[in-house]
Amino acid sequence: MISGPGAGGIIGPMAMTSRLATVADLPALLPLVDAAIERLLTPWLDAEQIRASRRIMGLDTRLIEDGTYVVVEIDGRPAGCGGWSRRTTLYGGDHTPGRDDALLDPATQPARIRAMYTDPGFARRGVGMLVLRRCEAAAAAEGFTRAELMATVAGRPLYEAAGYRVDEELDDTSTGVRIPLARMSRTIGPGAAAAGASW
Repeated sequence: MISGPGAGGIIGPMAMTSRLATVADLPALLPLVDAAIERLLTPWLDAEQIRASRRIMGLDTRLIEDGTYVVVEIDGRPAGCGGWSRRTTLYGGDHTPGRDDALLDPATQPARIRAMYTDPGFARRGVGMLVLRRCEAAAAAEGFTRAELMATVAGRPLYEAAGYRVDEELDDTSTGVRIPLARMSRTIGPGAAAAGASW
């Protein structure tokens, strides 16, 4: 892993490592994603909103194909995942309509932070921050100077701790159910201020 949140870290007695995900990880990652949506959104959303969230969220396997999706493991067990993208789509899984695979221009457009999920059993232990920093560094290495994401109510505290600021608060109503979201962004790369190291 990269320096800072680098090639691995320690959470208490548990070893935390990260690597790029492969299609072979999908059988383990898909249940993790489902559990994260179900359990981490429950304090904020009702059952109907959580069902609708599954329709607009999820894992986009294009990220794995592009080599931009990261899995974090603790003692060999998947604890979280997330990625970044050089493509236009901002959020949504394989099943989400309206995805756009057009390539972004690093000189004028922000990289996308995508599909960030943490196993509820490992929430708030640094897993998300580790994924986020690795994704930011990889995007910066390709010339991007900003990163943008669409945050759920559950994910927003992590992103705020990492230095992201809200550009727009909005509701996704594509399913007929209101899902509150926030478009957030920050500067990345050598000139960006570090934030959230202990979150």
